[in-house]
Amino acid sequence: MKTMKWLIKREMWENKGMLLWTPVVIACIIATLVFISLFFGKMSGFQFDGHNVASVTIEGAMRARIAETMAQAYIGAGMPVLMILGLLVFFYCLGALHDERRDRSMLFWKSLPVSDLSTVLSKLLLAVVVAPLITMGVAVALGLVTLLAACFVLLAHGTNLFGAILSTPDLYLTPLRLLGLLPVYILWALPTVGWLLMVSSMARSKVFLWAVGTPVIGSLLLVWAEKALSFGIDAVWITSHITTRILLGVVPGSWLAFSKDVVAIDHEVNKMPLPDAIFNASWATLGTATVWIGAAAGVAMIAVAVWMRRRREEA
Repeated sequence: MKTMKWLIKREMWENKGMLLWTPVVIACIIATLVFISLFFGKMSGFQFDGHNVASVTIEGAMRARIAETMAQAYIGAGMPVLMILGLLVFFYCLGALHDERRDRSMLFWKSLPVSDLSTVLSKLLLAVVVAPLITMGVAVALGLVTLLAACFVLLAHGTNLFGAILSTPDLYLTPLRLLGLLPVYILWALPTVGWLLMVSSMARSKVFLWAVGTPVIGSLLLVWAEKALSFGIDAVWITSHITTRILLGVVPGSWLAFSKDVVAIDHEVNKMPLPDAIFNASWATLGTATVWIGAAAGVAMIAVAVWMRRRREEA
C-alpha cells in the first residue's frame, strides 16, 4: 500500500501542472468572468418565471423556488471544469507510458523494486480516481463561489436568499451526488483509459495519431466496405458502440449518451433535469451489458500495457 501511495504521489508531482493547475486556472477565469457579469450590470437582466429578481424583493413561494433552483444548479458553474477532465485524462494516459520510454526515465524506475503492474496501476488510479476527485473539488468550489456571489448581488437588490439556500438539502446533496458518480465514471472510462495506456506502451512515436487515427480510419474503412463492397457489416453500430467508446469514454456524462436508447432522464417537461434524476439515470446505465463488456475490454488492454512495459525499455 505504501508503495502504491508513493507511486501515485510521484505521478502527481510529475503531472501537477496538467492535472491540478489546469482546472484551477480555468476555474479562476470562469469565476472572474462571472464576477464581471454580476457586478457590472448584467445581473439586471436575470429573469425567473418572468420576474426580474435583481430589481424587486421576492418573497413567498417564488423565493423558495428560486432558492431551490439555485441550490440544485450551482454546480452548473463548474461544468466547464468537469468537461476539461476528459481532455486531461486523455492526454495524461496518452503519454503515461510513452514519455518515460522516450526520456529513458523508465530505466531508473525499473532499477527500483517496483513491479510493472504496480507502476501501470498507479497511472490508472491517477487517471480514473485522483484526477476526477481533483476536478470535482475544483468544480464544487467554483460553483459555491458563484452561488455566493449571486446571493450577494441579489441581497444588494433586496432579495435575501442566504437562509433559504442554506436550508435547502440540495445544497449539500449535490456534491455528494457528484462524488457518487465516480464509480460510474471509472467503469465507463476503462475502455478509453485501457486503450490509451496500451497504445502509449506500444507506440514508438506519434502516439496521438496511433491512438486516434487507428479507430477513426478503421471506422471509415468499415463504412466504405459496407457501402462499396456490400460486406453486410453494420459500420454505424461499430462506430457508435466501439469507436466512440474507445475515444470518448473519459468525457464525464458520456455514459448518458451511450445509453440513451435504454436509459432516460425522468424530469418535468420544460424544466431542468433534477440532479437526483441525472444521478439515478447514471447509475441505471450500469444495468446494461455495454458498460461491463467495455470494462472487461479495458482491463484486458491494461494487462497488455503491463506486458508491453516489461518488454520495452525505450521509445
